[in-house]
Amino acid sequence: MIDRSSDSILVERVWRSEGADATQMLSVANSNWELVVARVRGEVLVVIRGPETRTTLVELPEVEATLGIVFAHGTAMPHLPVGRLVDSAVAVEASARRVAMAGEVWELPRFESAEDFVGKLARAGLLRRDRIVSEVAAGADDHGLTARSVQRRVAAATGLTQGAIRQIERARQAATLLQAGVDALDVVHRVGYYDQPHMARSLTRFIGRTATQLQRQTTDVPLSLLYKTPAWGSS
Repeated sequence: MIDRSSDSILVERVWRSEGADATQMLSVANSNWELVVARVRGEVLVVIRGPETRTTLVELPEVEATLGIVFAHGTAMPHLPVGRLVDSAVAVEASARRVAMAGEVWELPRFESAEDFVGKLARAGLLRRDRIVSEVAAGADDHGLTARSVQRRVAAATGLTQGAIRQIERARQAATLLQAGVDALDVVHRVGYYDQPHMARSLTRFIGRTATQLQRQTTDVPLSLLYKTPAWGSS
């Protein structure tokens, strides 16, 4: 799998993979939603996947290639509220070269130019960004709104509470550090867990792996995309 960051304020990350080396994958918790384009047995499948609050064991079909666009916190589709997609996904009508959404047809995105596709959706009104939510995600606290107002906007834009996002992002951050070989006790302090048992419970819930398994990377079932990112809402 190859992934890259994005210079678009609407996009968190773009990834792609060629084929599948395993028959199963453990999809870890993720507070972002994404659009996935897959070529399976010669057919194109397009799916919009919502945020995931738990791990899920996914069966991998005969996938030839996959492209994913992970959207930034604060980016949403007005015609398809993110709240309806939490821990679920919806299929989108697609052909070999095009995808249909909200009554319009678009060329399928490509890894190198995914932002062009996203830009077209935004200009057509299919994507909108809540600036406050984006700034809160980046750690800003001078938005001039009450805590309750911010909570409502975060829930509307992401489908999750601020607390849930922080828990998921902290577990993902811990997992990437452990995979990089950082000592478990150091990870506890870096990401703000109370102690190692606290981290262990979080990893089990959101990543489906123990600290030792993440450090040794010896399990046969691969994890879904993990990438280095600051904890949600930190400055």
